[in-house]
Parts: sequence; C-alpha cells; structure tokens
Amino acid sequence: MSKVVFITGASSGIGKAIGEFLLDKGFTVFGTSRNPERIKDSKIELVALDVRNVESIKTAIKQVIEKAGRIDVVINNAGVGITGPLEEIPTEEIKNNFETNLFGPIEVMKAVLPQMRLQKSGLILNITSIAGYMGLPFRGVYSASKGALELVTEAMNMEVRSFGIRIANVAPGDFATNIAAGRYHAPVVKGSAYEKTYGSVLEMMDSHVDSGSNPNEMAEVIFKIINEPNPKIHYKVGVFMQKFSIVLKRILPDTIYEKLLMNHYKL
Repeated sequence: MSKVVFITGASSGIGKAIGEFLLDKGFTVFGTSRNPERIKDSKIELVALDVRNVESIKTAIKQVIEKAGRIDVVINNAGVGITGPLEEIPTEEIKNNFETNLFGPIEVMKAVLPQMRLQKSGLILNITSIAGYMGLPFRGVYSASKGALELVTEAMNMEVRSFGIRIANVAPGDFATNIAAGRYHAPVVKGSAYEKTYGSVLEMMDSHVDSGSNPNEMAEVIFKIINEPNPKIHYKVGVFMQKFSIVLKRILPDTIYEKLLMNHYKL
C-alpha cells in the first residue's frame, strides 16, 4: 500500500515539485490550494485549504482521511515571503505573515496528530528556510516566522515521539519559484530613511530567487527523508555558501558575523 502524503501549498513552486515527484514515485498525493478550482494543470489531487483558517484545515484533513483512510506524511509547505524595513511594514502584514508561516503549520499539525496517533506512525516535515537561522536585513519578519517554526518543530518532535510520530524541519535556500511575486513587499518610499539601502537589497533578493536552484532538488531530499527509518530534526537544502552561513553564525563572534552580512548586502 502506497503512503499517503498531504502537502499544503502544492499548486506551485516547491510544493508542486514535491507533489509531482512523489506521485511519480508511487505515493498517493493530496495537495492543497486556497482556490483549487483555478488550477487547471495540477497532476496531483488538490483540496481547498487556507492555512489561516482553522476550520478550513480541519475540513481538508477530514476529506483526505475519508478518501484515503490515513495520512502517513504531512509536508507543511504553504508559506509567504515578506520584505521591508521593520519600521515601515504595517503591523497587519506582520501578523498575516506569522498566521501563514507559523500558526498555520501549527494548526495543520494539531489537526493531523490524532489520526497519526491512531496509526501509531506518521512523519511531519515543516518547510522552513535557511533565513530562519539568522536575522537578515529587510527580511526580519520572514526570518522570525521561519525561525520560530524551527523551534516549535524541535519541541513537538520530543512530545510526539512516543506515539511513533516524527517531526523534522527542511530549510531551503534560494530556489527558482514564484515566491518573490507572491510575497508582501513594503514599498520603497521616496524620501524614506531606507530608500537607498532597502531598494538595493530588494533588487539583490529578487535576483537570488530568479537564479535559484531547481525545486526538484527539494523534492529529491524530501523523498530521501521519507524513506529514512530514523530522520534527523534539521535538514538544509541549498548551495554550499547558503548552508555554510549557518555554520559561520555558530562559530564566529556576533559582531564579525554581522559585519559579514552587512558587507554582503552592501549596508
């Protein structure tokens, strides 16, 4: 019997790549989208889900369990980017980012855990970000929401291990997806104290995404993790320097690491 995989945010980007890859490997795959009826070219079955709506989450998971009888793997992939000087980002946009990137995945886990306990097995993979390991200029909100999910995963993995359930983080670097188009950009305000610095950093960030890695690399890593009998808690996926930046943060004094980041972003 093939494993049943449930992927949030599977209509495009990394989520779509993971879903199609696992489908080709023989898994039974269900993906989610806020508006699945608008997606005409999906190879995987999509159900309606908005991670900011608890009832939507419960309904989607119930539908999958009724149809497939179980859920073996959950991939919390739905997320949204956000950029801007913290001083200029509207508070509502900050709250929306945390609703999507942190509270949404938590609610998905809460909704699926009872079923996994019944099965006495299950794997939950939270897609975080290498940005969640450090506070990046003009990406502070994104770094914070993804970093918080990393820590929640660490805690929950210990809480549910006795039930035969494992939870892990998969932190990607820059991948060539449409995240830049979908994220919230605080506008570059003419005359703002941040006009010059934020404007140049925003251009740099967009170019990194445009020239990012192929999302299929993430799909291959996810496939390997699913097949591991004893998965780790943390996985990083990206080019060498992106992963090495986490090592540098661990070993360098704070002031030197901060200087490296500021030099990188030309601040």
